[in-house]
Amino acid sequence: MSTTARRAAGAALAIAVILLLGACAAGPNVAANPGGYGFWWGLWQGMILPITFIVSLFTDTVSIYEVDNNGNWYDVGFMLGIALFSGPVIALRGRR
Repeated sequence: MSTTARRAAGAALAIAVILLLGACAAGPNVAANPGGYGFWWGLWQGMILPITFIVSLFTDTVSIYEVDNNGNWYDVGFMLGIALFSGPVIALRGRR
């Protein structure tokens, strides 16, 4: 294989990798409505995440994350709810 062919193959591979990574980038959430679910709903939905996840495997009408939220405060509540549930579960798992 000549040097020119190697460069062309390398350039094609680089372009393919860039396109693949670009396809994974997050885009704007067009379904989001400012003023939707806030911190307290995020906290609640984070705490019930394990149950919601199991239910979401069997139905398309249940989602584990509410896209109609008010932004960062919902995310903070959601992550805090997950931590409030998973922290004690992980801590008590090691005890016998």
